[in-house]
Amino acid sequence: MAKGIIKPGRVVILLSGRLAGKKAIIVRNYDDGQKKGRKFPHALVAGIAKSPKQVTKRMGKKKIAEKLKVRPFMKVVNYSHLMPTRYVVTGEIEPKNVAPIDEPNKAEYVKKQKNMLLELKTLLEDKYKALPSLKSEKASHVDFFFRKLNF
Repeated sequence: MAKGIIKPGRVVILLSGRLAGKKAIIVRNYDDGQKKGRKFPHALVAGIAKSPKQVTKRMGKKKIAEKLKVRPFMKVVNYSHLMPTRYVVTGEIEPKNVAPIDEPNKAEYVKKQKNMLLELKTLLEDKYKALPSLKSEKASHVDFFFRKLNF
């Protein structure tokens, strides 16, 4: 796979594992791997494990709030398990807010990871609520990230 294509902000599709078929955004990439641990090219990706559901006019506010919830994930993935798309989402997820993969203190890393997932959840829910209706406007790159994958 061409290493030059996989850059932060690129929307990719995961090809293997529990999250196969899910879309994700590359947060940080490691083209040459790391010195200890993962020596293969890999990337830290953030995506949606559970997408928001469809909302109708008859639903109440409580029901709508439940339907619009998003369950995010963050995962380190080998390049060979990623399929890059033509879409790039710029400036959505900042790498400086992300906990480093090789954090020496395990308890500190878990705490940072939980905070990171909460931030990611609110960010993705806000982005989804801010999207225009799919039928009225042209599809954007962020819109592609929330649509169901058809093939």
